[in-house]
Amino acid sequence: MSDFLLYPAIDVREGRVVRLRQGDYAQETRYPADPFELASQYARAGATWLHLVDLDAARAGGYTLAPLLRRLKAETRLQVQTGGGVRSEEDVDALLEAGADRVVVGSLAVRETGRVASWVSRYGAARLTLALDTRRDAEGRWRLPVHGWTEDGSKELDVLAAAYDEVGLRHLLCTDISRDGMLSGPNIELYRYLCQRFPRLAVQASGGARDLADVAAAREAGCSGIVLGKALLDGKLDLGQALAEAAPC
Repeated sequence: MSDFLLYPAIDVREGRVVRLRQGDYAQETRYPADPFELASQYARAGATWLHLVDLDAARAGGYTLAPLLRRLKAETRLQVQTGGGVRSEEDVDALLEAGADRVVVGSLAVRETGRVASWVSRYGAARLTLALDTRRDAEGRWRLPVHGWTEDGSKELDVLAAAYDEVGLRHLLCTDISRDGMLSGPNIELYRYLCQRFPRLAVQASGGARDLADVAAAREAGCSGIVLGKALLDGKLDLGQALAEAAPC
């Protein structure tokens, strides 16, 4: 089995570290930490990966964190998966040039599936992370909102995940929006289902992680890793302890 990875998350809006509740831009918590200093702190604690999100770009397009990304790659040993506002091949090229180890593609992967599917062969499965952020509808179907979670889409998680699995996608980050920023625990049932249904995909759990038990549960469900955001920022979870929990037995 491959290593189970922890992805400390830094979401940036207007140059500040923030967290949103359930993807709602009106429910924002700002933190005093500087994004670079916070990432460096995570690196010193032993993190090998960082999940970096440009929330301004996710909403309006135009990735703004290239200077931060370049500095992270020059001054830390962190590998970085990052996105927000990726709309074109030129955007992917720019993020890779700035040092991204993986480019996170979200809403475009839902709206223009064929186009993004072609990127798997163009850039290689190792260079992309598909972010399928999902919300359960009244009928129990997992829908895929777009535009920074502000618009509900008609496509379903199962269908889209299957389409990308068929073209060789490797990395799938799935967020249950109802859990995001809520410290209510990740949706382990959802991740267990995805890992069983799509065994070739390396699924990253995202949304709701709060303690070591959640880290262990995501690993036991078959996930390849877990994104940690608010729990780290609020001091509910110690990154060093979480890394020890995730270490191979």
